[in-house]
Amino acid sequence: MLPTWPAAPPSGAQSSTGYATSYSAPAYTAVQVRQSFGQSYSTPQPSYPLAHTYGPSHSPSPSAVDIARNVNLPPPAAASEPAKTKIDWPDSVRRYVQRAFIPANLDSSVTRAEMETKLKETITQANEKGVLNTLDWDMMPLPQHMIREERARALLTLQPKQPAQAQAPAHAPGTKKRKSWDLADGAAPTSSSATPYPWRNGPGRLEHRVSFSPDKRDEPLKQSSKFNRADKRLKRHEGEYTTQREETPPPLDGPVVGTCQNLEKRFLRLTAAPKPDQVRPPYILRQTLELLKKRWKKDQNYSYICDQFKSMRQDLTVQRVRDEFTVEVYEIHARIALEKGDLGEYNQCQTQLKALYKLGLKGKPNEFTAYRILYFIHTANRTELNNALADLTAAEKKDKAIKHALDVRSALALGNYHRFFQLYNDTPNMGAYLMDMFVGRERLAALCNICRAYKTDVPLRFVTEELYFESDLEAAQFILDHGGQELLQDRGGTVMFLTGKANNLFEGARAKAFSRVDIKGQI
Repeated sequence: MLPTWPAAPPSGAQSSTGYATSYSAPAYTAVQVRQSFGQSYSTPQPSYPLAHTYGPSHSPSPSAVDIARNVNLPPPAAASEPAKTKIDWPDSVRRYVQRAFIPANLDSSVTRAEMETKLKETITQANEKGVLNTLDWDMMPLPQHMIREERARALLTLQPKQPAQAQAPAHAPGTKKRKSWDLADGAAPTSSSATPYPWRNGPGRLEHRVSFSPDKRDEPLKQSSKFNRADKRLKRHEGEYTTQREETPPPLDGPVVGTCQNLEKRFLRLTAAPKPDQVRPPYILRQTLELLKKRWKKDQNYSYICDQFKSMRQDLTVQRVRDEFTVEVYEIHARIALEKGDLGEYNQCQTQLKALYKLGLKGKPNEFTAYRILYFIHTANRTELNNALADLTAAEKKDKAIKHALDVRSALALGNYHRFFQLYNDTPNMGAYLMDMFVGRERLAALCNICRAYKTDVPLRFVTEELYFESDLEAAQFILDHGGQELLQDRGGTVMFLTGKANNLFEGARAKAFSRVDIKGQI
């Protein structure tokens, strides 16, 4: 027969001697309280301890509830039972806590208190957002890793405040990159009193002869999309609709003579012989070019401008027009494509310009020869680069743009990165847009040389000035982007770059950056 216990006295009442005397012993065996994290708890332990240790000097492994209680984590939103009720933490959270305290993952620079605080913050945020059970905890970065990255990003904020001019290196350029319209009619003006560009004061009648409204001009070019063409082919194959194709006109004996008077016309690939009423004659194309110059400088709508220039090039081709105006059209389109990083269109223009220059037509051959050399450096095409160098005359080698491109090649061939970055800072015409495409990999190579030559650390300011970053923040971000969170340290207000530990890290990034470059429309 089970023993009975009298009811406990009401709350706040004095316990009587009779009650204390008649109270029997509890029906369970007392056990020693488990010790964890230097504290003791009297609450019975759950039946699912985490099977891991924190090192030989620590007590047996605590459970997920122990760790949660020690870092003052709240219970899951769904668990609002009393404290002595077993808290069912997800297995993924328990594994995440276990992984954080594995001896192999511990970091001597991160204290246990910092790790516990970061664990509390991470799990609490997941609990409050309701993603505690859906978050992929196996892929979550460990708290010590998050702490190290936060320290690295906070280093620059610890530096003493400096004037705005002192934040940038002394070599930082004072002007922005040259734009495509600056070279449309020769060299860029050197002062505000320079002769205005012709399209700024063009006749107003051009504005009244456009065939597209401003709203339609900004729409995507859906009519010529390759995806829409593929969709139409599929529908024709399935018999959804049929089209009646017009009879192909017989080929003409000579070039087409255009009669179209529209200033704007969308580009469509020819599937039949061109019709004169759909081709603009050269005098209309000249007016179109002036209009496009003005539109590009005002709106910077590249999709519209590129489509219009391709349509102009097509009209010139079917009419077999090869003169100085043709050269001007290809040069301006090449500069615009270069400014927007469209190497496919740039290469098409560059290929045609090379053929047009061989005909003796006037243009800017030296400017585009320099671009070709820089492009071959970017693509690491040594064969074509050597061919381009062999075609240079003595007079061409003295040209400012070509001489700059040759100096860039020489600096890289000799590994003279100090000279290379000086040339990068002083690039004529629009060569800086091409150099931007490979300066990142050259910075990695120069950084590897710095790590091998300077032990065991250098100031971050040294890296900023040698590699021609615009600021210390940009240099630090470059290092962090390549996994260098542990390579920046603050020492008395000066951020140091740990070169002794960085070589292996940046060697791998350098090898990947120098892999073969494959670009559409190569020349």
